[in-house]
Amino acid sequence: MYSEKVMDHFTNPRNVGMIEDPSGVGEEGNPSCGDIMKMYLKVENDIIVDAKFQTFGCGAAIASSSMATEMIKGKTLEEAWTLSNKAVAEALDGLPPNKMHCSVLAEETIHKAINDYLVKSGREPWGDEECSSCGHDCDTCEL
Repeated sequence: MYSEKVMDHFTNPRNVGMIEDPSGVGEEGNPSCGDIMKMYLKVENDIIVDAKFQTFGCGAAIASSSMATEMIKGKTLEEAWTLSNKAVAEALDGLPPNKMHCSVLAEETIHKAINDYLVKSGREPWGDEECSSCGHDCDTCEL
């Protein structure tokens, strides 16, 4: 059911925990399944120098959080913002259709953490365009 990469990131998650004095924090949950993700960013000169997460949820949610933090570390805010849920799922060698919402949570949590940083630094938050099919900010609805 799950790829080897999903199982690896679930059983050996990267970047678990909190960042003391984070630059930005984002939290998102899915009420239908109960998954909750919280992501902490350390940003210097608009580059994400560290990212950590705390996730309460299934293996796919933990794996998506782990992979997403790996994918945004070292990226500019703009690059991290464009990380799609599909890219997270592809990096995990796929997720079952009924677990794609986990990668959507990762994308949304990153957006909330970036916007928290922007607001804290006196800048305007960036907008999300919501999907007309599911209400999330996904590029292509996979739910």
